[in-house]
Amino acid sequence: MGRALIAGGSLGGLLAANMLHRAGWDVLVMERAGAALSGRGAGIVTHPELFDCLETAGVTIDDKIGVPVPGRITLGRDGKPIQESALPQILTAWGRLYHLLKTALPAERYCFGAELRAFEQSEAGVCVTLADGSQLRGDILIGADGIRSTIRQRLLPQVRPCYAGYVAWRGLTDEAVLSAATHRTIFELFAFCLPPGEQMLGYPVAGIGDNLDPGQRRFNFVWYRPADEQTQLPDLLTDEHGRRREDGIPPQLIRADVLAAMRQAADDVLAPQFAEIVHKAAQPFVQPIYDLESPQLSFGRIALLGDAAFVARPHCGMGVTKAASDAKALMQALLHTPENPAQALKAYERERLPIGRFLVGHARSLGAYMQAQILTPEERQMAERYRSVEAVMRETAVSPAMH
Repeated sequence: MGRALIAGGSLGGLLAANMLHRAGWDVLVMERAGAALSGRGAGIVTHPELFDCLETAGVTIDDKIGVPVPGRITLGRDGKPIQESALPQILTAWGRLYHLLKTALPAERYCFGAELRAFEQSEAGVCVTLADGSQLRGDILIGADGIRSTIRQRLLPQVRPCYAGYVAWRGLTDEAVLSAATHRTIFELFAFCLPPGEQMLGYPVAGIGDNLDPGQRRFNFVWYRPADEQTQLPDLLTDEHGRRREDGIPPQLIRADVLAAMRQAADDVLAPQFAEIVHKAAQPFVQPIYDLESPQLSFGRIALLGDAAFVARPHCGMGVTKAASDAKALMQALLHTPENPAQALKAYERERLPIGRFLVGHARSLGAYMQAQILTPEERQMAERYRSVEAVMRETAVSPAMH
């Protein structure tokens, strides 16, 4: 087997590194951050294919992987249930998966403070130059460096994230601080509230230190709200020092007036249970929603994976699962054609390109009714279809293959 250099040490990079390492490859993860990453407590919906990929990566799946829920509920503005359905799922957190995958990989295979600045390839392999001037050589280079991927920007400069017309407010609220009534109504479920043109959802995840004990867990919420690109988005992304942030603001730098307006809106439009959860969240943060589609995934000995290749809006809950499936397909292609990495990466592209396109399109349909502007007749049709409680409950955070 050969040597794989992997740019990006988040979940996609770790999944690829663990799978290739277990398959006999010499791997090295280059993470530009200087210390362990933080997902800000983001919740993750699991799917059977994610568990399959995690096991391939060396992670043991047991009852500590996440919090099980038996079904779903949608609340009206008055806090009363509109609809309920049975749909067992397991909800986990970004930090939990990062810890498990990081632990599974030998420490010397993961380098912090390794920022990729340049790369080149030849018939003999690839050469990467880091910010400190040092160079690394390998047989392949995997770009798992996220939505603002340095590797993709060099290879496909015309491909850029496209703002979807709305943002997500996200946060975690400690189970212990919730009122008994709110806890009883929604805490053990995947819960929704659907104000006009908006969507709030939430579900239980582990508490601090991956604590799954009752009373020690947290409730993860995601609240989608329209924000036009010309005025509202720039305002939301301007921090308390007046600096504009492209992809979201560190939670502690969100302006007090922005937080106050968000909490007031919660009182104005959400079910009281969700308004309480928003008010009691320790440090909510805002995330602009983007679409990203790469027309190509392989470039000789270089390949794109995960969010560096495609970013689907979060509604189908498939981001981590897609990255995991990308990593597995990449590993299998390399095992099938170990003597010709470029041919293997091309086979990986043929398998994963149509899947990435489908997921981006499906998630775009699910979110169309929350866009600040409806731009096409197709978007209008999708907006009407997914405005209903039934459609939202049936298809949000469910693998498209399941229905």
